[in-house]
Amino acid sequence: KIEFAPLHVPLRRRLQTAAVVQWVFSFLALAQVCLAAFVLLCLSDWWIVGVLYAGWLYLDRDTPLCGGRRSQWVRSWSVWTYFRDYFPITLIKTVDLDPCHNYLFGFHPHGVLVAGGFGSFCTQASGFSQMFPGLTPYLLMLPFWFRVPFFRDYIMCGGLVSSEKASASYLLSRPGGGHAAVVAVGGAPESLDARPGALTLQLLQRKGFIKLALKHGAWLVPVFSFGENELFDQMENPAGSTLRRLQDRLQRTMGVALPLFHARGVFQYSFGLLPYRKPIYTVVGRPIPVVQNSCPSKEDIDTLHTLYMEGLMQLFEENKKHYGIPEDKQLKFI
Repeated sequence: KIEFAPLHVPLRRRLQTAAVVQWVFSFLALAQVCLAAFVLLCLSDWWIVGVLYAGWLYLDRDTPLCGGRRSQWVRSWSVWTYFRDYFPITLIKTVDLDPCHNYLFGFHPHGVLVAGGFGSFCTQASGFSQMFPGLTPYLLMLPFWFRVPFFRDYIMCGGLVSSEKASASYLLSRPGGGHAAVVAVGGAPESLDARPGALTLQLLQRKGFIKLALKHGAWLVPVFSFGENELFDQMENPAGSTLRRLQDRLQRTMGVALPLFHARGVFQYSFGLLPYRKPIYTVVGRPIPVVQNSCPSKEDIDTLHTLYMEGLMQLFEENKKHYGIPEDKQLKFI
């Protein structure tokens, strides 16, 4: 039985839904639309504009690796306030962060579309600048998306940058501090396990971000987004199933995962690609001081990795009772 939305819904909620519709569209289809628009432009009478833009792409190819090109105007759009209030998304600070340091935020869990990460670090709606004055956040995204014409320029406006090592190194090595590189540590593979109640994180073998932090002396900050996995259901894809093998192969080949998710629609609550209205609490934990080591040994990396996992576990245990996680539930690292 389909559960339709009531006819008399407050305008505020309609605007919230519209804001999330455009966000989901941006993640799922805007890149394809931008690519098609570029091809059509090159085939039209305005082909010279397409050629000039192609030249600009070549000259600007390193920008996603060098801090991107954020726009405070885009980050401050009113649409992001409605987007935040749809769930709602709440950014929570546990301690002050000294802007004299550079930081590497480890964001967990990845979820399906990283809604908490986007709302907290790619818009001004979360209040990040007021909570952490002097810090500028950058959310790292797969390099693949920064090769799409027009789309790349749009996502850079929000503070998204490439997740390549050179990009993170650029941010973490900035003199004077004040930069926070935010990386969804579990990456695309973790999104394939994102479903309500999931508390499994791909972290045991994820040590590249630890090595980067050591090489540049960037302090590590664990971040846990409570509610991130509650936004979508996903088709059953247990390890070893045909669907999971296909998804894993696609992820290894293209670097892009394909979680087959579903939740609610625009005018009904029974099926669709919009996330459920579930609250998200993105908690920024205590920083882990890191002493710069330009050539860290395996032992150095393993030691800091263990400290990071302990810090993340402590953050989860201290806050889970406040955000609807049963006392007997624990994180599982794989």
